[in-house]
Amino acid sequence: MMNWVGFATLVRREFKRTMMTINQVVWPPVITTLLFLFIFGVGLSNTMKVMDGVPYIQFLLPGLVMLNVISSSYDEAASSLFQQRFQMSIQELLIAPLSNLELELGYLTGSILRGLVIGALVMSIGLLVVHVAPRNGAILFFFMFMTALLFSSVGMIGALLARSFDNLAIVTTFFITPLTYVGGVFSSIHALPPLVQRISLFNPMLYMIDGLRFGYIGSSDVSPAIDAVVVTVLAVSAFAISYGMVKRGVNLRV
Repeated sequence: MMNWVGFATLVRREFKRTMMTINQVVWPPVITTLLFLFIFGVGLSNTMKVMDGVPYIQFLLPGLVMLNVISSSYDEAASSLFQQRFQMSIQELLIAPLSNLELELGYLTGSILRGLVIGALVMSIGLLVVHVAPRNGAILFFFMFMTALLFSSVGMIGALLARSFDNLAIVTTFFITPLTYVGGVFSSIHALPPLVQRISLFNPMLYMIDGLRFGYIGSSDVSPAIDAVVVTVLAVSAFAISYGMVKRGVNLRV
């Protein structure tokens, strides 16, 4: 039977941790989004007015939303779990009446909530600045949720394998950031040379950003069904791997 009290307590603790670091969690995405919208949406509006048949600033906004969902969900899971390991306070959770699945879901839910809240905040900024609202809320939520689940799970995997805080930054610096930036945030893959277009299809970030953009403005480079399948398979796989590591107690028990 699910220990709902213990699960809810862990989720509440994780979300409270996010709110206590509001200057590190909330304001950076807000400032970064406004800068991107100003530089790319306003500063380049004379040279790049339209992308995929929509105003460029509207094309840009969904990419910025997904960019923040990815970074927020990964950072929360990775930093929270690793900090617990580093301070040895994870031992208290291991002896608490929580199953491995409840422990896993508690961390993931807290991280997913952070990703969704930050994503919603960025969308609110877009509504105020760009004056564009999502066209299909269900599709939008699906891609935001599955992407947050994916990178929350990746964050847990990274936190379990990391030996120092620097190890956590390796994933962000060398994988998440470059793949996201070339994954369709700033331009359509149709604007790339044919060879680069084919190479881009191997970038998983493309399908997350493309799916969210379809739900936001109705425009996509790839079939939304393919986007959904790819993101779902990646999210479920990452969850299974992270849960398997938690179940085996990888770097959790001393």
